[in-house]
Amino acid sequence: MTQPPLDPEMFDPVCPSPLVPFRVGDKWASLILRCLEDGPRRFSELKVPLRGITSKSLTQSLRGLERDGFVVREESEGPERRVEYALTPLGRGLLGPLDAACEWTRDHWDELIDVREAGLSAGADQPQVREQRTRR
Repeated sequence: MTQPPLDPEMFDPVCPSPLVPFRVGDKWASLILRCLEDGPRRFSELKVPLRGITSKSLTQSLRGLERDGFVVREESEGPERRVEYALTPLGRGLLGPLDAACEWTRDHWDELIDVREAGLSAGADQPQVREQRTRR
């Protein structure tokens, strides 16, 4: 049975936002988990709602999620070789905490924006200090 395609508008255009203080894996990982929540998806299907992700970044994120046990890569042989990615039980277990993190972020969105803007304007008043590395 074929699933309906992923909605290209399923994520807000500002996602992944640096204002969200919670992160699972890399920049794209939680969004990939959301894309897989209703069942397995092919690589090309995942790229549709993840506007701005490069093939290299998607590959790296999927490999990291697979390495950490959240996603499984499934290959099916046949006339047409098919590779799909699916959530493992461990990955599915992350959906609840992600829901809670998203709700918390929505509840505190204005505060997060105010703090970020205050930090940015305060940082503009201070000279940039670069950390020097020493070679050993």
